[in-house]
Amino acid sequence: MNFPMSGGPKGLVLYIRLATCCAAIAFVTCLESSPAYALSEIQREELPSPVTPSADDDVSSPGGAVPMPAPVGTPPSTGQQPAAPDAAEPDSPADGGSNRPRVDPEAPLPEVVYDLSKLPEPVRRMHDLIIEACKSGDIEKLRPLIGKGDSMTQLSLADIDGDAIAFLKGLSGDPDGQEILAILEEVLSAGYVHVDAGTAQELYVWPYFFALPLDKLDAKQRVELFKIVTAGDFDDMKQFGAYIFYRVGITPAGQWTFFVAGD
Repeated sequence: MNFPMSGGPKGLVLYIRLATCCAAIAFVTCLESSPAYALSEIQREELPSPVTPSADDDVSSPGGAVPMPAPVGTPPSTGQQPAAPDAAEPDSPADGGSNRPRVDPEAPLPEVVYDLSKLPEPVRRMHDLIIEACKSGDIEKLRPLIGKGDSMTQLSLADIDGDAIAFLKGLSGDPDGQEILAILEEVLSAGYVHVDAGTAQELYVWPYFFALPLDKLDAKQRVELFKIVTAGDFDDMKQFGAYIFYRVGITPAGQWTFFVAGD
């Protein structure tokens, strides 16, 4: 479309107005000829439509949702309630329960004894033989005291494989087992406690920390404890709540029942 430019500035103004009107008419025509989308509609276009299950769908029927497998080791469901667990059996020497720490914060503190003459003769005899073997520096001297078979001294809270003396050497920081001999001697040089008197589980146990709450040890007793363990070990044991380092148990008949560490 051509517009005359004559007439000076007024002609120029008229030309600009007419050109603007033409452009506006063309823009409106373009908008009417194409579909318009609001911003929210464009955003919905970009999202996948949610799938709404019909009322007839049954996820429990074949072809429905696939059930997740049960965790490994879970027995298949029988639709019955599980049976109530049996009451725990009391610990006994046969299952190693006698070597666990005996700490009852509510019970009166057991008597701590240092006088070996108060021990029954078989107990004192076994105590002295173990001390003698430790002082010799020869770990083989423990072999006849440890014994074998069902009456063998328990040396670990778990089952051990192989030779007992070889096992003790493996616990020691040196190849000849002299460190473990030193620990055993130090344990038997501490005070002891008499536990479960008059029962089948009756024992004499070294050191006495076995049966005392650690937070009730006095200053003198903590010094005695630090002859056996470090201050760092003591802090760890306080977290556990009991002395769990090496301990020794001997029956009234003089049988050396255990020399173990751990909980």
